[in-house]
Amino acid sequence: MTIPRTLPEGGQILPQVRNVIAVASAKGGVGKSTTCVNLALSLAAQGARVGLLDADIYGPSLPLIMGVRQEPELIDGNKVRPIVKDGIALMSIGFIAGEDAPVIWRGPLLGRALQQFLEQVEWGELDYLLIDLPPGTGDIPLTLSQTIALSGIVVVTTPQDVALEDVERGIAMFERVEVDILGLIENMSYFNCPECGKRHEVFGHSGGHQLAERLDIPFLGEIPLEEAVRASGDEGNPIVLAAPDSATSQIYVAIAAAIAAQIRVLAEE
Repeated sequence: MTIPRTLPEGGQILPQVRNVIAVASAKGGVGKSTTCVNLALSLAAQGARVGLLDADIYGPSLPLIMGVRQEPELIDGNKVRPIVKDGIALMSIGFIAGEDAPVIWRGPLLGRALQQFLEQVEWGELDYLLIDLPPGTGDIPLTLSQTIALSGIVVVTTPQDVALEDVERGIAMFERVEVDILGLIENMSYFNCPECGKRHEVFGHSGGHQLAERLDIPFLGEIPLEEAVRASGDEGNPIVLAAPDSATSQIYVAIAAAIAAQIRVLAEE
């Protein structure tokens, strides 16, 4: 069964944003937020105007990964100006709730918070707004898919079966609400050992690629398991900024270009 999308008339929500891309993972711990941030920075490095919304209300990661601690500025009484860093317009509940404050909200409040981030943040003119979704298929992904016209979903997984099973359920949910799947990224795909020079597939082999083939969705690429990616994110200086010429940074750049190309293909259909 397909769930109809009840989008607002006239495009009042985000009228100046050309493409809204949700980055999802049906399972936590797969590196979705790190991937989302590095993709946003890669798109900006290619000349695009980019915004990044951290929609994980319970566990916001954007303040840490981007190294941002200040509160956003209130303008015109009820509008919020996003924080701009490294050329990216940023918004997260973590900027408002405080670094250590727990967010204890029930389902309806989550959807309302997301609606406010979309409507009351002065995003301005953007080529891409990336939305870092929380894991799972709960209130926020459903609210988002039925609130605005998404350009599509990018799904992040790891190769092991337990992640792939959850990812397949998540993809099925987005297909039911008629949102295009831009493609699948396999994160922590392999580890290049600096000592022996060999590639080790710690979490399995090509699970994401095989799932993409079976579901007939684009496979966007493999991102290695690398200490520098983790360390740079913990330091608030993502890898594509800390080491833009590294092999991993170039993988992020290539995946970002593939996402942009996939959006162009869908726009022509």
